[in-house]
Amino acid sequence: MDHEDRIALFLDYENLALGARDHLGGVTFDFRPIADALAERGRVVVRRAYADWSYFDEDRRMLTRSHVELIEIPQRMGASRKNAADIKMAVDAVELAFERGYISTFVICTGDSDFTPLVHKLRELNKRVIGVGVENSTSALLPPACDEFLYYDRLEGVDSPPARVRRGRPARLPSPDVPRVEQEPEPEPEAQPAGEEAARDVDTLAVLVAQTVAGLQGSSSGEVTASTLKRTLLRKDPTFSESDYGFRTFGELLRHLAGHNVVELAEGPAKGDPEVSLPEHGDREVAFGLLGSVVADLAGDEGAVALSGLKNQLRRARPDFSEKKLGYRSFLQFCKAAATSGVVDLRWSPEADDYLLTPRAA
Repeated sequence: MDHEDRIALFLDYENLALGARDHLGGVTFDFRPIADALAERGRVVVRRAYADWSYFDEDRRMLTRSHVELIEIPQRMGASRKNAADIKMAVDAVELAFERGYISTFVICTGDSDFTPLVHKLRELNKRVIGVGVENSTSALLPPACDEFLYYDRLEGVDSPPARVRRGRPARLPSPDVPRVEQEPEPEPEAQPAGEEAARDVDTLAVLVAQTVAGLQGSSSGEVTASTLKRTLLRKDPTFSESDYGFRTFGELLRHLAGHNVVELAEGPAKGDPEVSLPEHGDREVAFGLLGSVVADLAGDEGAVALSGLKNQLRRARPDFSEKKLGYRSFLQFCKAAATSGVVDLRWSPEADDYLLTPRAA
């Protein structure tokens, strides 16, 4: 059990409940999806929710059944009412961070940016922080401050109602003095399939993964494992989740990318944690060959091709070309790698104010 993360959970309950009601079509907040998501991440040893519970009578029963400790914050008149629960919750979290050293992860359930300093302080104390909030009521400042941020709407078990279709307004009755003009009814917009609306661009994901693997390989002498890659992706974007792209697990995502030659997988140091690397051959060598042939065709009598506009020429020959899928952050970096591999020569020309590429003699 020692390898398990110990988790302390703090809920700004009014923020969550009202956020779900106002932005999820009036649905009642359900604690179960949060509990299930945290069960996959460690052992929850503290569960506290803060609110004036006289306003959430039914919710009290639901939370009590889930063994959540209810902290009563009576509402007061005046400006001090709003911040009473926030301050109490922040003080309790910091106190627990000092008194319970075995707690490694704090989960702050709110969308309020006022908790950003609390998140920074907990991370300063070497605690991992996971945020949870309703997407449309969460401040843009909060997710980047966390190690991981879960949008409540996207959790398994939360059924968000489909967006309401806007209907045309009924035609206004004309006045007796104005001749009636027949108007066609306003067409109703077609509903987007739920899968298309939720799915994200897998090509964009492939670029992100390839660049991240390349960066890890360049900054670390050891192998890049799947778990290391996932942690790094979460550092770049705390809201990252493979489920947003249609994959059930991170391993399934990596196998998909390996099947498309974006990455290569090998047996790692631990079972279920494969080593991830960029393909040493395959698409990269094909791309280098494509660059060499295009430069040779364009060089002509000039003997050299300017870097500017060259990428468009490659895409004419191969529309799916993307240096970022190969792990390169820019087209110039890709061309430098091709020059290092002996495919082309690359030099800076002050006269042309650009890099020039020449075909390498066979």
